[in-house]
Parts: sequence; C-alpha cells; structure tokens
Amino acid sequence: MAKQTKTIHSKALLAKARAMRKRAYAPYSKYTVGAALLGKSGKVYLGCNVENASYGLAICAERNAVAQAVAAGEREFDAIAISASGPAPVPPCGMCRQTLAEFMPPETPVFSENHHGKQAHWTVGELLPYAFTKRFF
Repeated sequence: MAKQTKTIHSKALLAKARAMRKRAYAPYSKYTVGAALLGKSGKVYLGCNVENASYGLAICAERNAVAQAVAAGEREFDAIAISASGPAPVPPCGMCRQTLAEFMPPETPVFSENHHGKQAHWTVGELLPYAFTKRFF
C-alpha cells in the first residue's frame, strides 16, 4: 500500500514541480528547476530556483520550497519532487541534501524528472547516507 501512495504522490508532486520549473529565474545558467514538497499535513509547498548576478546568492528550488514550508509553520514532510531542465533526472545538490536531511527521515522519497519526463527516485538516506543531523547533539 505504501508503494501505491508514493506513486500517487510522485505523479501529483512531479506535475506541481514541473509547473514551478516554468517560474524559475535562471538568466545565467538557463538551468531551471522546480520543486514540490509534501508536508505531513497534506499541504504542498512550492519552490523554484532563483539566480543572482552574484552567484553565491542563488537559491535552489528545493531549499526555496523548504523555506516556504517552514515560514508557514510546517516542519515535517512526506516527499519531495524535483523537475529540472537538464539531460537527466537530477538529485538535489549537497546543500539541498543537507537541508532535506534536517527535516526528513532517511526513508523519505525524493522524486525527480528532467524536462523530457525521464524519471528517477531515491530516498533522503540514499542521497546523504552520513547526514549531519540533530542526533549528533
């Protein structure tokens, strides 16, 4: 049953991430990314990448979605989907992996697709097996 639920989540979340990818601001890299984050409450939080002429100020779609959720008061999540304009489904970058590990248990699914619809999925634990989390405090 859980697998079926994840499949339903992945389709709906990927569709929302795909729509957010179209809102990305990526005038420098032209690499657009959208993210859809499913909260435990059932609410979906959206984000897209936002670049800046000062490259270090850019924010990734995944962290943007997490920030939206935290600002709304939600801090527990069931899944995240990412849609990117690259040649292959993309996993989150290192900073995003660490951010996801802060709020998601290792078994949380991460769904990804490229702009041609090719898909891949992982868990947070597979993407960052030795995450630095609050268990070390």
